[in-house]
Order: sequence, then C-alpha cells, then structure tokens
Amino acid sequence: MASIKLSVERLTEGLYIKLPLQWTDHPFLLNHFKIKDHQQIRLIKNLGVKFVYLIPEKSDNKPLDPETPVEEMSDDESQFLDKQAEKLWQEKQCRITKLKNYKRKLQRCEKNFDRSMSQLRSIVGKIKSRPVTAIREAESLVEEMVDALMESDNVALHLMNDAKESEDIYFHSLNVAIMSMMLAKSSGMPASDIKTIALGALFHDMGKLKVPTAITRKTTPLTAPEENYLKLHTKYSLELANIAEDFPPAAKPILSQHHELLDGSGYPQQLTAKKIDLKAQLVSVVNAYDNLCHPQDPSKARIPYSALSYLFKNKKEQYNSDFMALLIRLMGVYPPGSVVQLSNQQLGLVISVNSESLLFPNVLLYDPSVPSNEAPILDLEESDLRIEQAIPPSKLPEKVYTYLNPRIRISYYFDPND
Repeated sequence: MASIKLSVERLTEGLYIKLPLQWTDHPFLLNHFKIKDHQQIRLIKNLGVKFVYLIPEKSDNKPLDPETPVEEMSDDESQFLDKQAEKLWQEKQCRITKLKNYKRKLQRCEKNFDRSMSQLRSIVGKIKSRPVTAIREAESLVEEMVDALMESDNVALHLMNDAKESEDIYFHSLNVAIMSMMLAKSSGMPASDIKTIALGALFHDMGKLKVPTAITRKTTPLTAPEENYLKLHTKYSLELANIAEDFPPAAKPILSQHHELLDGSGYPQQLTAKKIDLKAQLVSVVNAYDNLCHPQDPSKARIPYSALSYLFKNKKEQYNSDFMALLIRLMGVYPPGSVVQLSNQQLGLVISVNSESLLFPNVLLYDPSVPSNEAPILDLEESDLRIEQAIPPSKLPEKVYTYLNPRIRISYYFDPND
C-alpha cells in the first residue's frame, strides 16, 4: 500500500501510521498501527521523530490541517506521559525477553527434532541386518518422545526446518508419528497405546524402501503397474516388522491398514469401518493430512489450512470423524506453516500452536524494517490482532517470500511448555 510522509504535528486519532524506527527503538508493540487516542500521539512526538508514514487506505480519518495550532503540554501531562512511556517500555522489554526465551525453546525443539531424525535414520539402516536392535532402539526413541509428551498438559506444536528431498520418507514417518502421538493423547488414550501408535507410525511407510525410487519420487502420474507396485509398501512394511520377533503385535495393523478407508475403497484388503483397527484409523487420518501437504508431485501440494479443509469437506465418509475433528482442534484453524494475513493487513508465518489457545497461534511477522533473523514473533493471544485469511506462499511477493521463508517441507515437533 502507498504511504505518505506526514509531519507528527498533523497526527490525529484514526490514522494508520508506520514509524520510521527500528522495532526495538520505540515502546509500541508493532512498527505500524492505527492511532487510537491522544496519548499515543503524545508518545510518538516524544520519540523525537519529525514525521511518520501515513497509510491512507487503512485510516479512518484525515490528517489535521497544517495550520492547526500546536497544543502546549502542561507539566502534569508531561509527567503522566513519561510514566505511560516507561510502562510501555517495561511491557515491551518483557515481550523482548519472552521472545528470546521462545526462540531458545524453539532451538531446543529443533535440536530434539534433529536428534530424533538421526536416530530414525539409524534404526531404518539396521532393520534388515539387525532387526532386534532396530526395534529396541525404536522403542527407546518412542519411550523418550511419549514421556516428553505426557509430562505436560499444555503442549506446543512447532514448525521445524526443511527436509532434504532424499529423506522425505524419514521426515514423513517422524511427522506422522509426532502428530499421531498428540492426536492419541488428545483422544484420552493411555501412554501404552500412544507408544504402540508411535511405533506403528514410525514404521508405517518403511516398506517404501523396497519400492524403486523411480516410483516413489516420480512427480508425473503413476501408471497402473507402478501404482500397484507402490501399494505393495504396506505388505513390505509388515514383512520388515515380522523379521523382528519383538515388534509389538498391536502395532502391526497400523503398518498393513493405514491406507484402508471406512467406506471400503482403500487398500490392500478393501476393509470397511468395523474391520479396520482403531489405531490404524487414527494414523490414517494423520497420514492423509501429511500426504496432502507433501504429495509426490510438489505442484499439487496443499497449504496446511487447505489440507485440513479438504479432508473435512471431502473425506468424511472415508476417515474416522472423531479423529478428524481432533486433528483440526490439535492443529488449530491455521496450522504451523500457514502464511497468514492479519487484521492490520500485515503478513506472517504461523510457527507454533498452543493446545490451550488454538485460535491464537504464534506468528512470525514480516517487517522489512527488522532483519529477518530478528523478526518479531507475535503471540496473538496478547494482541488485539486476528488472522483474516491464509495465503498460498506462491502468491507472496518475492521479498516477503524470502523474508518469511515458508517451508517447502512442513515438519512438526512438540515441546512441553515450562
């Protein structure tokens, strides 16, 4: 939107302005906002700036006439204003401290995610030659993740870094395991069932390692023989699990049934609702969501918001409706990875959702006046802004896309809130 340079002497309530300052150089929550009262005008003038940028399209009022007399400020007003400015600075400092703590938590979460990914690669590498060792290591990984999940009632789901194309199967498996665990916890399942689900989800697609990469990475439509070959991965996954006698029998249906659909249109056995294992029904919902976000043809990838909407509107007859509703509650209306436009028209990237405040995720804001590695993260619960719409990353201007760096591969990890 076009902006106009405006003298601070012409400010009045209802004007939407942008400050010509760094985010850390003023006490306001954001660099641009609509002036709501006379006190804000006084605070802006006290910043020592001679002008601001006016955005007429977003303003409810017109600037004061240039000839408007300047009001003098009394000593009492000045002292009151100083106290208000100090209060705002303290609040902002608390926000900055909170932001630093949040980024540290995010770094810790990334580290745990990378460690889990490394362990999963190692496990898969041993599944044929040392199956018993692989299963034990997988159970140890699952135990650790479930313990972390169960130790807190308030769990945040964070957006992780990008995957390497060659490791899609590992990221997909860990992604499905993470979301399935959270879904199982949300549905009230005990820790023992969550561990079974996590183990099944980790191994659900491992049979694809026996399918030629020319098929698993093909981006054009598969031929009928190729599609039939790919569908054999459920059989191959089960065969890999059967190599290890210690693989829990309760997790095996997840491997063989995660593509079965309630209406009988799935594979490999065209099972209907009552014959499909409940844990497999749970994993299949999560698997479908992640596959919509990351299909074999990247050009057909849906943004998280669109993937959830598509499942809810078009697949109710095929997937367990209770688990689907829980997934939507778990991910929030705008899941991590969604590029969104806020009510002040500012753009941002949803980077985490708090299970206790689904409508108020944490959003990394696009603000060209701040370096991208220092971009402010806004907790919507603590602001008067709201999300107006989700935006496909492909529709973003290049400079916004570069700044927000929306993930091509959307992966999640959880972190219990302290």
